[in-house]
Amino acid sequence: MGADNGIVTMKYGRGTVEVPLPAGDVLATLRVREMPPLADPTAAIKKALRAPIGSPPLTEVVSPGDVVCVILNDPTRLANTDFFLPILLDELNRAGVRDSDIFGVFATGSHRPLTEAEMRAIAGRGADRIRLYNHDSRDEVGLAHVGRTSRGNEVYINRRVLEADKVILTGSVVYHFFAGFGGGRKALVPGVAGFRTIQFNHRMMLEPGAGIGRLAGNPVHEDLVEAARMGSPDFLLNVVLDDARRFIGVFAGDFVAAHEAACRLVRQVYGVPLKAEADLVIASAGGRPKDINVYQVQKAMDNAVLAARPGGVVVLLAECPEGHGNETYHRWMTTHRTPDRIEAALREHFELGGHKAYAVARLMRRARFVLGSALPPALARDLLFTPAADPREAVALALEMLGTPTPSMIIMPDAALTVPIAAVEGGS
Repeated sequence: MGADNGIVTMKYGRGTVEVPLPAGDVLATLRVREMPPLADPTAAIKKALRAPIGSPPLTEVVSPGDVVCVILNDPTRLANTDFFLPILLDELNRAGVRDSDIFGVFATGSHRPLTEAEMRAIAGRGADRIRLYNHDSRDEVGLAHVGRTSRGNEVYINRRVLEADKVILTGSVVYHFFAGFGGGRKALVPGVAGFRTIQFNHRMMLEPGAGIGRLAGNPVHEDLVEAARMGSPDFLLNVVLDDARRFIGVFAGDFVAAHEAACRLVRQVYGVPLKAEADLVIASAGGRPKDINVYQVQKAMDNAVLAARPGGVVVLLAECPEGHGNETYHRWMTTHRTPDRIEAALREHFELGGHKAYAVARLMRRARFVLGSALPPALARDLLFTPAADPREAVALALEMLGTPTPSMIIMPDAALTVPIAAVEGGS
């Protein structure tokens, strides 16, 4: 582009913001690959449940009188659960399982519990049909020990889930910065696992092989699968959504085989070829819920930094109405202050929340981050960002950091989803 690049509109919270582009070359706008949404999602979901991957149909997996637990996403992960849950319940009814024998548990992992309103919003019409429960990873009474993985992880899983006759995992599949991909086994572990189990597993993010887009040889993923098997999942329903939250794929069946099939589609859609790195990356986390707090925004940071040259600048637009999102993460950032000190402390004493501080701070070794958000400036600085009150100020600060009014640029309208694939293949 030429001297006047105009304005781009980016998602921000529940709305949008306008970002003035400086003079300079826009190398690319990285978007998820265009794929037509499913013409009939209801039919696609029914087909997946009736002709699953590596498993008998759902109606042959369950029996009349079974008590069935359905594990559901929490608010930090979009899955369109409100759409597919009633269809799943209807299919269970076809097999003779009554709604009164079905309950849902939200896979909060180490996150906060859901409010009643959040439960109902996620479950949709399903909320009027089945009982719904929060998971609490720190509730020792509500957890049961089910075994030890080959890597030494003592596996604790929600006792209510284990007491069900059948367990169905649900959720959506996207890239994950150290587990390779979300979805699949993550509904069970860490979703309804004990805090100690989650913490042990997440420590493996420091090991070779852990990284975005990797399953084979990834110690985090392999430990998750081994731990999840101890919870005896009976069936899986995972979806892949586009950046407009439309269904583009539905996968059901064996919790490993169906998940791997979904991962293949995610690679096709969200892995975007990167021809060259830029001085300046202007990125939106993608709006709610992906920019609900800094803890969640890290996913967008991980992707955006792959498009920036070493020493470049990322302008990140993320509202963060819930602030930093985790007290432990905040404490680690304010206590240790630099990427090297954070990593050293984490290797000495791994702590959930501290792992997020490392995940964020390590990115700042490669690029500098200007954060346009609703955070108080002092809090943004505590978290090692350069704060900006609005997009115009964010761009101006970035140009000042770069020392040029005409940087090369890459635009990422939905950075939480879009993965520059050349960087992934290069060993990130």
